[in-house]
Amino acid sequence: MTPKILVFAGSIRTGAYSGKTADVAQKELAVQGAEVTRISLADYPLPIMDQDLEKEKGVPENAYRLARLFAAHDGILIATPEYNGSMPPLLKNAIDWISRVKTDDGKPLRPLPGKVVAICSSSDGHFAGIRSAAHLRAVLAHIQMDVIAPQCSVPNADQAFDEDGAFREERLRKSMHRVCEVLIERAWQASDRVAR
Repeated sequence: MTPKILVFAGSIRTGAYSGKTADVAQKELAVQGAEVTRISLADYPLPIMDQDLEKEKGVPENAYRLARLFAAHDGILIATPEYNGSMPPLLKNAIDWISRVKTDDGKPLRPLPGKVVAICSSSDGHFAGIRSAAHLRAVLAHIQMDVIAPQCSVPNADQAFDEDGAFREERLRKSMHRVCEVLIERAWQASDRVAR
């Protein structure tokens, strides 16, 4: 069975380093045999998470759309930028709304707990977005996602990509290869357990 992997970046800025990192991940996952779905959070606009709004209008349809995508895939790869030492509000808001989805058309839907997920990070500084990755890892673990240990963190991201969008450094290529390898393996194991 071919694992289905969902890939997206935590930024929707044109030319975002996290978007470029997600591009590299998408290609590497495909090379390693995964069935990859690439999305942009720009296509799923959401209001700021607000329980009064939720009580008044319910969970937004775009949160349901994202939750269905999460549930339909065996694994997820998130490429996050770093904003002021943490993950961007766009990404945190999407996760917060998805976590509010418990049912879909009257049937139970658990898009997050137990789902295998990999983290990549990037920044134009030396620390490669590792603080953002650490915060994201803590959030995902708290909502009971299965976060794999390897991660690919891209420092000096303004210089990290060649004209074809690939990593210039062999070290980063090996890091991404390992992340994708472990994600596919764990996603396959998870889907195999569900099939049984």
